[in-house]
Amino acid sequence: MYTKSLKGLTIPLISVLAGFIVGAILMLIFGYDPIQNYQNLLIGSLGGIYSIGETLRNMISLILTALGFAVASKAGFFNIGGPGQYLIGWFGAIVFTLKFSHLPAVILIIGALLCGALAGGLWSMIAGVLRAYFGTSEVITTIMLNYIVLYLVNFAVKSWLASKGSDSSPNITTKANLNTPFLQHITDNSTFNWGFFIALAVVGLVWFYFKKTKSGFEIQAVGLNESASQYAGVNVKRTIIIAMLISGLLAGLGGAIDGLGNFENISVSNNLPNVGYNGMAVALLAAGNPIGIIFAALLFSALQIGGLSISVYSNTPSEIVDIVIASIIFFVGIKYAFELMTKKGWLKRKNKVVKGGAEK
Repeated sequence: MYTKSLKGLTIPLISVLAGFIVGAILMLIFGYDPIQNYQNLLIGSLGGIYSIGETLRNMISLILTALGFAVASKAGFFNIGGPGQYLIGWFGAIVFTLKFSHLPAVILIIGALLCGALAGGLWSMIAGVLRAYFGTSEVITTIMLNYIVLYLVNFAVKSWLASKGSDSSPNITTKANLNTPFLQHITDNSTFNWGFFIALAVVGLVWFYFKKTKSGFEIQAVGLNESASQYAGVNVKRTIIIAMLISGLLAGLGGAIDGLGNFENISVSNNLPNVGYNGMAVALLAAGNPIGIIFAALLFSALQIGGLSISVYSNTPSEIVDIVIASIIFFVGIKYAFELMTKKGWLKRKNKVVKGGAEK
């Protein structure tokens, strides 16, 4: 067991190290100091209470969108709909908060989070139903659903929520904000909020779901072999839909928490939220392990928050951090590429049998 766990850590650690090396080489090529820049990155992400608060807050949506992607992956699906599910979850939470602002604070917050999570889950379930009953590729449907929800939310915000001449909804009521004065005080007015603890609790729930429940076992069984699972009595169609529903619920919850704890409103946007795609990268780096996702999210969050400090303390463009992140994803992706080629038999030596049965 120990050897297996150690082996599982090898690829992520090598990928992270290789990503930092690629970034350092590029900095040297263009005349920047990699050691100083990495020091600035560390200071910017973990060098003070405020920085730590921002890094932990940025982890929230990364953890939840990564968990969503991981759940779909365990069922054998590649859910690229995280950005759209996150966005509709954000939208659902803001709408609920604005429309029911008269409710007590606890009920208002719980209702908004549930509304956002449910919106993300139902949106993702569309792809699950199409996959289960029509064999439609979830990759294609989730990409299409991403752009449908982007323009749908933009229309709704502009037409129903924003005042005339504005592109943003009103701010939510103070009692619905997950970032309380207490948390602001202990983190030097950072945006750190209670959503971080919700995300950690959800990690525990997802771990328990896959380790201890029949439904979690069925999802993993379907991911390994649909035909064998069906032969063993698993309702494959139902399991596919449940997996996509849970995947969207998690991403939608991430959007809801960001809406209540960070943005406090919702605006018209020209692009899909990057956090959905970054969550995919976090899940891949952690190999879908819920506990590993926490550490992978910490790394990505530290790179994103600390990367802003690189251009502040030096003339190095902050985009260098994007190259480091992309390099890490690339090196992680190599592992999956080789696994796919092995599974397909592309790496196996093709022996040519000649007359008499001898290999050529």
